[in-house]
Amino acid sequence: MASDNDKLHKVVADARRARDSREQDYREQALKMYPPVCGRCCREFTRKNLHELTVHHRDHNHGNNPADGSNWELLCMYCHDNEHQRQLEAQQGNTATGSAKGATATFNPFADLKAKLGKKPP
Repeated sequence: MASDNDKLHKVVADARRARDSREQDYREQALKMYPPVCGRCCREFTRKNLHELTVHHRDHNHGNNPADGSNWELLCMYCHDNEHQRQLEAQQGNTATGSAKGATATFNPFADLKAKLGKKPP
């Protein structure tokens, strides 16, 4: 019986390590690919607070990690939590308006990225 428990603990530990490794891989790729800015609120991040920036999977499938980053967007932890809460509410049918279903965002946080990159930091 004890050996069954040991095997189960080993399987769970291995699965957690594999998940953490996958997450670290795509997070590092996304941080190299995109500027350290939240895609929703436009908050900028530095090395000091970069841990608050998360990688959000647009299709909510954490196994879908294309090398071109097309399924990722960087969101601060607050916007990321809000996005997942909105997804849960939509699945439960609790949208504020009927027309909100399928609506797309029109805000582009990177619209003036070239100008921002040209500025010198304070």
